[in-house]
Amino acid sequence: MNKKVNNLALVSVMLCFFAMGFVDLVGIASNYVKKDLGLNDATANVFPSLVFFWFLIFSVPTGVLMNKIGRKKTVLLSLAVTVMSLLLPVFGESFGLMLVSFSLLGIGNALMQTSLNPLVASVVRGGHLASTLTFGQFVKAIASFMAPYIASWGATQAIPSFGLGWRVLFPVYMLIGTAASLMLLATPINEEWHSADKTSTVSHQFAACLRLLAKPIVLLSFLGIVCHVGIDVGTNTTAPKILMERLDMTLDEAAFATSLYFIFRTIGCFTGTLFLRLVNNRLFFVISISMMALSMVGLFVGTTRLVLYIAIALVGYGNSNVFSLVFAQALQSVPEKQNEVSGLMIMGLFGGTVFPLIMGFASDAMGQAGAVLVMAIGVAYLFTYTRNVK
Repeated sequence: MNKKVNNLALVSVMLCFFAMGFVDLVGIASNYVKKDLGLNDATANVFPSLVFFWFLIFSVPTGVLMNKIGRKKTVLLSLAVTVMSLLLPVFGESFGLMLVSFSLLGIGNALMQTSLNPLVASVVRGGHLASTLTFGQFVKAIASFMAPYIASWGATQAIPSFGLGWRVLFPVYMLIGTAASLMLLATPINEEWHSADKTSTVSHQFAACLRLLAKPIVLLSFLGIVCHVGIDVGTNTTAPKILMERLDMTLDEAAFATSLYFIFRTIGCFTGTLFLRLVNNRLFFVISISMMALSMVGLFVGTTRLVLYIAIALVGYGNSNVFSLVFAQALQSVPEKQNEVSGLMIMGLFGGTVFPLIMGFASDAMGQAGAVLVMAIGVAYLFTYTRNVK
């Protein structure tokens, strides 16, 4: 009986990981919104920036909420907000409507990112937790690289889009999100409750997190997460624009760049687990950042399809393990404050807001090469972080 419940719960949380990947549709969606509404880069990049802004606001309060209502109910709330965000674009794509939709998508994902991993710990015990979380990231990546294909097919009428065009992506993912919600709701999950946790307040947790920034390794790791996510969202958003600018591709053709990035990120997650058993963390970190540096050169000067595809693949693979390596260094630096450090690192996902905004202004000023320069600054910072990797 117990085993059956655990297997059902495992399938349920994996479907939730797929729903977590919906947030990555923001890259290709913002490009289509830019095209349809005739926006410049700075204005179009408000959309991905808005999505990741909410991590700054909601990550720590979500931890408090989990202590009050439990992990499963918090994940269900995140799915409800996500489904609502995906419903709105069915009714149109005005600037205001899309702002609200992307805001809700960001809020839902902030809730989900903070609560789903702890929920997995309630389902899977012992030594299988790490491998289960890794598989969850793989499932999440499937949703990430499917999004550009679905949008492109909808735009070219390769699939029935019910008059929505590329926006057929939203109801498709909405249906999957609804299925994930209903399955999780119907799945019994045994959670461990700690009454001491329920007394924790938002102000106390924020204060505990902010005090940790006084520790150099925590501050440097926080900035490392900011740069990692900034490069991730920046590539997701900018890669199709580079192909359109340099190779005169249409947006539907260039959408493949986003999928290529996520394919190599997924490969990097799995092979990285193997390589980290064979080489030390610092050497692997240097190799990863070197790949990202090469990709920045390729994205800056590349004018052929082969060079640009290789560059996108390199940044996808190189950036795939940066989060886990930096996150691990931060946790190990303050082992007695791991909950607070975790909250602070999740707040670092705010980098997905900062980088696209700056990149938008830079690309308006000097083309997509300007956006690449902004990401290159993030890569340069990660090189300086190398000495902190044990």
